Amino acid sequence: MVKVHLVLKGIVQGVFFRSNTCKKADKIKLDGFVRNIDDGSVEIVAQGDKDKVDQLVEYCIGGCERGLVEDVDIDYSDEEEEFEGFEIRR
Repeated sequence: MVKVHLVLKGIVQGVFFRSNTCKKADKIKLDGFVRNIDDGSVEIVAQGDKDKVDQLVEYCIGGCERGLVEDVDIDYSDEEEEFEGFEIRR
């Protein structure tokens, strides 16, 4: 199991980025959360099998139809957190 922490910058708020990320994470069975940050970026913490986590990272870096990811900070770790599924946080 691996955990990833992402902060995505660009046009990532107001374009259904959180909703689409949550749907993708649920589909591939990852745990964690996605939330907007006050500076206009989006934060994602996800954990699960490394190949699935990598799938989510690739998906997020690609952005969504109406958004544009201009910069990404990525931090992988082996630390586990207690999550029940994947959720959108406010």
